[in-house]
Amino acid sequence: MARRDSKDELPLFADIGKPAQSKAPTEPAAPAEPPVLSVGELDRRLRRLVESATEDVRVEGEISGLKIVSSGHAYFTLKDEREEACIECVMYRTAPPRSRKLLADGARVILIGRATVYVPRGRLQLLADSARPAGRGALLEALERLKIKLAEEGLFAPERKRPLPADPKVIGVVTSADGAAIHDIITVAFRRAGVRILLAPAPVQGPTAAQRIAQALELLARVPEVEVIIVGRGGGSADDLSAYNEEVLVRAVARSRVPTVSAVGHEIDTTLTDLAAD
Repeated sequence: MARRDSKDELPLFADIGKPAQSKAPTEPAAPAEPPVLSVGELDRRLRRLVESATEDVRVEGEISGLKIVSSGHAYFTLKDEREEACIECVMYRTAPPRSRKLLADGARVILIGRATVYVPRGRLQLLADSARPAGRGALLEALERLKIKLAEEGLFAPERKRPLPADPKVIGVVTSADGAAIHDIITVAFRRAGVRILLAPAPVQGPTAAQRIAQALELLARVPEVEVIIVGRGGGSADDLSAYNEEVLVRAVARSRVPTVSAVGHEIDTTLTDLAAD
């Protein structure tokens, strides 16, 4: 009897003829959802991206809306003179004094700094470390040209100014009906017994303000009892006071039948309306 080799033997419990079982196909894992960010996390990510991309950037533009707050920091808008574009800017009080002296409404400057995102308000702004002069801005140049033009026509000449009444009984006022200026004017006027205030309300800023103020001024000038007219508003930036530099209003003040006083802004603010008023 032939001897069988052990390697030819079948396993003791082999399942002869039974097909091998295949593994069930596995479904692909669902892709993980991106994380949900809080608003603060998003703003901080944007801040890192913006700051890394704009480190030591140089930007040229025209300053507008300059405000220097009690802390000494300067806030303003830098406008592009070639297209509709602007960015909010801040220069801290620690900036070089030479740079801070260059900040003025209408000035054209080159700012050196970096852009950032102010997280509490989600606001893109330029942090200006220093500034260089880059010439006069277009708005400042236009204002200077208008000033020269009106001066040459004699609108600011001292000899055309009329004396103000010493003891007026009826005073016309052109200002906002709910602004601080009308309350100040009333307070001062009521120190004089018997003074009447006739208010012709008008917006003190905005695209139609100059025309509306001029119309209100002309309306008051038609009232025979009005002896003097006050055109006024509280302080603000050069942008806020720009209506009082517009030609339509300056000419209305100059041709007014009634002597006109300009009480615009603070003592340091000078507008073309101030120069044309009596």
